[in-house]
Amino acid sequence: MKLVEDINNKVLDTKKVSDKEAEEAFKTILTWMGEDPSREGLLETPKRVVKAYKEYFGGYADDPNKILDKTFGDVEGYDDMVVQKNVSVQSHCEHHMAPIIGIAHVAYIPNERVVGLSKLARVVEVFSKRLQTQERLTMQIRDCIQDTLDPVGVAVVIEASHMCMQMRGVQKQHSVTTTSDFTGAFLNNQPTRQEFFNIIGSRLH
Repeated sequence: MKLVEDINNKVLDTKKVSDKEAEEAFKTILTWMGEDPSREGLLETPKRVVKAYKEYFGGYADDPNKILDKTFGDVEGYDDMVVQKNVSVQSHCEHHMAPIIGIAHVAYIPNERVVGLSKLARVVEVFSKRLQTQERLTMQIRDCIQDTLDPVGVAVVIEASHMCMQMRGVQKQHSVTTTSDFTGAFLNNQPTRQEFFNIIGSRLH
């Protein structure tokens, strides 16, 4: 049995599936599509897809809360806004498993605990490398930072394009979805929230 986390970060037991079993499943999909998985150009495709999926969905193997465990004591007196903007988001929607491509802007106001800037980007990456909805992704990033660091406030804005809207269905190639979520000072203090928007160059207010 393998331990994984569900959407609420509860640990669940699931039967471990081998790489070989996954490859066979992709061969079945190729056949369903009308292709011949035994032709030369597709012989290694199932193996390549399994390898790629390990990258796309590697976030299930990581605990995002542990990423924020280490803080820097030499900057614990810093109590102003920390903003990391234009963090790349590469995820997949849970409804069609189509790519979600965009950027995230993340900020927090420290309450004594300050983390390395790369850690914020890692939190975004771990949650992104799971099947997602953009709304849940935004909330998970917010909650992880708020629950782990207990800051004065957290702000998260994600702007992303959804291939499930651009390549199928309504096929709106230029559509961009924006989600935002806030806690503490960012939620309750409009000037603080506006300062964050000014920094990231957003027209939200």
